[in-house]
Parts: sequence; C-alpha cells; structure tokens
Amino acid sequence: MSAAIVDWASWALLLTGGAFGVIGGIGVVRLPDFYTRLHASSVTDTLAAYLILLGLMLQAGLTLAAGKLALIMFFLFFTSPVAAHALANTAYHDGLHPWTRRPPSQTGSKPETPPVESPAFPDKPADDAATGGPKSDS
Repeated sequence: MSAAIVDWASWALLLTGGAFGVIGGIGVVRLPDFYTRLHASSVTDTLAAYLILLGLMLQAGLTLAAGKLALIMFFLFFTSPVAAHALANTAYHDGLHPWTRRPPSQTGSKPETPPVESPAFPDKPADDAATGGPKSDS
C-alpha cells in the first residue's frame, strides 16, 4: 500500500514538473520581450527541475542516488536564480529596455543618446551623464 502511494506521489511530481517545463517553454515563445521571457523561463524551469528531481528522489528511495539528486537540487537552488539575475542585469546594462505598450515619449523616459567614446578605451563608452551610465568615483 505505501509503495503505491509513493509511486503515485512520484508520478504526480514528475508530471507536474513536466507540465511546468512545457508552460515555461510556451511562455518563452509567447511573451513580448527579453525580460518577460527570462522571467517565464527561469521561474518555471527552476520549479520544474525541483519537482522532477523530487519525483526521482521518491522513486530512488533512501539510496545514494537520492542523495546525489538532493545535491543537484541544492546547487540548482543557488545557480538558477543567480544566472537569471546575471542575464537580466547584463541586458539592462547593455541598454536593453523593458517592453511597454506605450511609445517612449509617453512613458516619461528620456530618449536614448548615442554612447560617448572613452579616450582610454575606444571600444567602451565613457561613464558620464551623456550615456546615462553609472558615474565612477575616480
């Protein structure tokens, strides 16, 4: 009786995790910009991975394989959100702005100015008010 309950719980977790993975994939295809796609993929894929790994842990029982799956869950707990944040932060600092329904003139944001070349590093823009970038202390 208890083995059947563990099997049913395991399959429920596996199927729910698979459903979240599919929903995340649909979100990546259907959402309008990078940030909403990143949010859909990072949240649903992380949850899908947790549910699938938990279902596999129930199938494995108290074995070494379950311990290894628990370690994988532990590492995913830290790496998935950090990777999503790093991607979003890099995209934002690269100048990729979030999508809005209104044109930029109605959102109150300033029009983008072309980057100013830094004399020390010709391939990188200078950090000054003209580029809207962060100001350096030096």
